[in-house]
Amino acid sequence: MRRLLLLALAPLLMGQAKPRLVPDVSQRDIEIAYSFTGAELLLFGAILYPGGRAPGQDEKPADIVVVVKGPTQSVQVREKEKVAGIWVNAERMRYRSAPSFYAIASSRPIDRIVDERTRAIYELGVESLQLSPASSAAPEVQTRFDKGLEDLRARAGLYYQAPGAVEITDGVLYRARLKIPARVPIGKFTAETFLIRDGRVLAAAVRPIEIRKSGFERFVAHSADHYSVLYGLIAVALSILFGWGAGAVWKRF
Repeated sequence: MRRLLLLALAPLLMGQAKPRLVPDVSQRDIEIAYSFTGAELLLFGAILYPGGRAPGQDEKPADIVVVVKGPTQSVQVREKEKVAGIWVNAERMRYRSAPSFYAIASSRPIDRIVDERTRAIYELGVESLQLSPASSAAPEVQTRFDKGLEDLRARAGLYYQAPGAVEITDGVLYRARLKIPARVPIGKFTAETFLIRDGRVLAAAVRPIEIRKSGFERFVAHSADHYSVLYGLIAVALSILFGWGAGAVWKRF
């Protein structure tokens, strides 16, 4: 909430003499069908400078950082421990809210663009995400579980960073490509673009993206959400029917 408020107030806080961003995305709506194997999202736009001028040669080049973030969700992380040669669940930690998807692209490595404090304020980078544990824990335990959650989602392709993936042309036009994996969750996403110079955020803008199921998958998901009792009864009936059918076929052989 704090970060979204900063984004909304950014133009007022920065004044009218500062440049502003005009961003867009190649797809505002991404539909997931049974054959969905992932998608590539193109994020592009322009930097508008006061008076319509182009940046001067004596000005320090600005950087662009693009963040695509999925809806937050509650998640539980379990730590496994080997006991008597068997891996068993040991400690666990629940997070009230964690981004279901997080991808960041930048014109340079993010640690060369802004300092640690600014990264934490705007959540620029996987290690700067403001995770919300449901219970308190020792700092070293909290850090261990945070890294564990980040590693799990990174291996699934749901958290990743792409330094150098943003291309800036003539200091005005920019573009970046980010991959949307096949296992991406559905929901309302945001594409946030930041214009940064000398470690300061000069402008910021947000564009919405929606990822949803289509076809039969959408019908099943809608039925499960809105008619849960009927959906459960039908699922049980189909299980019994298929079980009975398999038994009848087996008896014939």
